[in-house]
Amino acid sequence: GQHLPLRIGEVMTVSSACVYPGTPPPPHISQHHLKAGNATLQRPQRISRYGVRMDQLITPAIWCDGTADEAARFYADVFREGSVVEQVPGLAATVSIHGFRLSLINGGDQYAPNPSISCILNFDPLLFGGEEQARAYLDELYERLSAGGVLMELGEYPFSPRYAWVRDRFGMTWQLMLTDPAGEPRPFILPSFMFGGTNHANAEEATEAWIALFDDAHRGALRRYEEGGPMEAGTVMFTDFTLRGTWMAAMDSGAFHDFTFTPGVSMIVSCRDQEEIDRYWTGLSAVPEAERCGWCVDRWGVSWQVVPHNIAELMADAATREKILQMGKIDLAGL
Repeated sequence: GQHLPLRIGEVMTVSSACVYPGTPPPPHISQHHLKAGNATLQRPQRISRYGVRMDQLITPAIWCDGTADEAARFYADVFREGSVVEQVPGLAATVSIHGFRLSLINGGDQYAPNPSISCILNFDPLLFGGEEQARAYLDELYERLSAGGVLMELGEYPFSPRYAWVRDRFGMTWQLMLTDPAGEPRPFILPSFMFGGTNHANAEEATEAWIALFDDAHRGALRRYEEGGPMEAGTVMFTDFTLRGTWMAAMDSGAFHDFTFTPGVSMIVSCRDQEEIDRYWTGLSAVPEAERCGWCVDRWGVSWQVVPHNIAELMADAATREKILQMGKIDLAGL
């Protein structure tokens, strides 16, 4: 199989960007497509043993129904290298999972995660002391992350000798994959977008637009469906790409399903100044009625939080928080 160069970055923690009151197809990814490790980028940076950047600038955020604190403790306990690194009790929390940050936000019962955005867990034997140890950790996490249901049973597939797609008790879905250590370096966690339903066959268009917008962005590999497959020939079976140094994956769904992107899982973009906020907001926001306190929705329905790098500090101040909650795009001068 062709090696797909994937690596993920680490994000600034922006856990409380805005708090509102109130069975998928197989991914068709070869085991050779993912491998954890380090990768060289164009500018100096710190890299963890899992290939994660220490200046992570984009992070997934899970919408919780009052369970952010509980979920943070759960993930910190479930993963061997997990910890709660920031917490605003009752509002939001940020966890570090093998160096990769994941935010949890209490937003009520309006939204919930679904499999359109999942996280691939890449069990590279080189990261875990050999294949036996990698399999054991995969199986351990399968048991602990599958309380919400199993989308694809644990077993051998054409694309991996050991793989499963599961939903945890907070609704987040995880793809657990044993990978080939002979491939190019890969991270342990890869946010993954699945384009289906109303987003049928939009994976290439969306990822091209994101790559054109973000700094430190490029496409890795692009594998297409061929004639006779479950999708039209030429649509995306699997692609990987970086946005601001963070590696992600995307694919067109090989079967119909009735869900698509929602705020249930959003992507936080940490910005250093107003110029960055303006640029990313202009490039991402396509649904004016969805603009609220730094949140916007792009033309494929993916929710983004475009926020200053010190959003957690800003939200800790009651007066500043109230101003932010009244904004659409965040205006630093107005704070």
